[in-house]
Amino acid sequence: MKIRILLAENQNIVSEGLCSLISQQPDFELVGEAKNGHITIDLANKLLPHIVIMNLQIPELNGIAAAKYINKNLPDIKVIAITGYCDSRFVTEMIKAGARGYLDKDCSFNELVHAINVVCEDKFYLSPTVTGSVLQDYLKYLTGENTLPVDKLTPREQQVLRLIAEGESMKQISSHLNLSVKTVEIHRRKVMEKLNINSVAELTKYAITEGLIPFDLQYPALHQTLVYHHLLT
Repeated sequence: MKIRILLAENQNIVSEGLCSLISQQPDFELVGEAKNGHITIDLANKLLPHIVIMNLQIPELNGIAAAKYINKNLPDIKVIAITGYCDSRFVTEMIKAGARGYLDKDCSFNELVHAINVVCEDKFYLSPTVTGSVLQDYLKYLTGENTLPVDKLTPREQQVLRLIAEGESMKQISSHLNLSVKTVEIHRRKVMEKLNINSVAELTKYAITEGLIPFDLQYPALHQTLVYHHLLT
């Protein structure tokens, strides 16, 4: 029996290339393509593929949220993430969401074929670059070398950083924390000095990279889709 595959990829050139390669495999059957997370879920429900190859950053409903839905509601379908984000935090979040494989987009098609076959045997597959990233972070954890600049911040400064990164203004933060605007500005200045960051845009990027913002807040479109909201908690 052929392995039925659904591809969730919004980049046309990547999608076209993978579709062509998958279709040439005698043991694979490409049953559908999806350009965003909502379509991925709809097609997964209708087509019931064996495998969903998922781009982590598909629009409207990101790959982590879509994988979480599939794992909860369609447990027989196995998700393989394929992405340019190999940071161990992204890997961990995707595996927690139910993905059975995680590949770097720089991988060869032969590796993807191997990963599909491994996952279909009810095993996990991580590409070597991903495994290396996860292992490095784990070794830093074991040796106590994983201290981050954010650890220099006080709890209040971390709170201010998170709210800034979530897009709140100084006035909104002052109201949220019951502080004066001037006090909030002082906290912001201290945060920027400690992290050696010079702009709000850089603060936001740093907060996302270090996992200070929940994934659903990194993707505002999640909040716009109430029909799926209860399935993502």
